[in-house]
Amino acid sequence: MSTYERETYVRAPFEDVWRFHSTLDGLEALTPDFTNLRVEASRGPDGEPDPEVLEAGAEADLSLQPGGVGPRQGWTTRIVQRDRKDGAGLFRDEMIGGPFRRWVHTHSFYADGGGTHVRDRVEYQLPFGDLGQLAGPFAVVGFEPMFQYRHRETKKLLE
Repeated sequence: MSTYERETYVRAPFEDVWRFHSTLDGLEALTPDFTNLRVEASRGPDGEPDPEVLEAGAEADLSLQPGGVGPRQGWTTRIVQRDRKDGAGLFRDEMIGGPFRRWVHTHSFYADGGGTHVRDRVEYQLPFGDLGQLAGPFAVVGFEPMFQYRHRETKKLLE
């Protein structure tokens, strides 16, 4: 499985950063417009629609149309872990339906002074078996602008 990581320091309190990243509103705010992200539906762990906070067990059905070309691509994600303790927290989501063979995204947050370290780690497998594996290193070309944007927007919105 291939891995992509990015970390940045945000001059904002841990609680603010954690709360912001715990909602679909945060996801929408941090997704570049060129992806044409649309939240189709979301469910809490016990099935209630549109939960305020994405707790472990919550799911979201998303669709994207990168660059506005081609058909919309469906993506269903499930929060599989959410832990917070003593100025540190993480949540992990897994793609349970979508374009990758595997996608596990771990969002980590660590308080440091008056700010917060934000780290994204994505473990992924591209489609198309061995052929997809050969293209794995090139996927970073697509990930880099997306995560640069996410981290830049986090700073802009929360600092």
